[in-house]
Amino acid sequence: MEPYLALFEPDRKAGGFVVTFPDFGYGATQGETAEEATEMAQDLLMLTIGDYVRESAPLPTPRRHRGSKFRPVPLPALQAAKVDLYTAFLDSGLIKAEFARRIGIPKTHIDRLFSLRHHSRLDQIESAFAALGKRLHVEVRNAA
Repeated sequence: MEPYLALFEPDRKAGGFVVTFPDFGYGATQGETAEEATEMAQDLLMLTIGDYVRESAPLPTPRRHRGSKFRPVPLPALQAAKVDLYTAFLDSGLIKAEFARRIGIPKTHIDRLFSLRHHSRLDQIESAFAALGKRLHVEVRNAA
């Protein structure tokens, strides 16, 4: 999953930062420090993506924004895999019942696979990708 860029604007009156995601067009959060604002931005991103998943709507493609006020907000690895799984599912054109049948789980569990708040097992995510003709690839990189 390519990270979404968040706009970090200094809050001149209250201090800290106000954070928005222009690609989604709604939602805002704030933090007293850059670190706190980044944590809050990650939470906002997960909630916003959750809104799209609940509505069965396609996610906007992350756009490139220029300027020093834009910062990438990556999701944790499991949540990023779930976002990619959700996108692959939408692209497949399958309905949830058929997808569940291919994976071998009850239809009621499909929403858990897409929920960024639910702690799915990695083997379930891998099986779901396989049912879509995809393979999950994990890569380790040096920390910045």
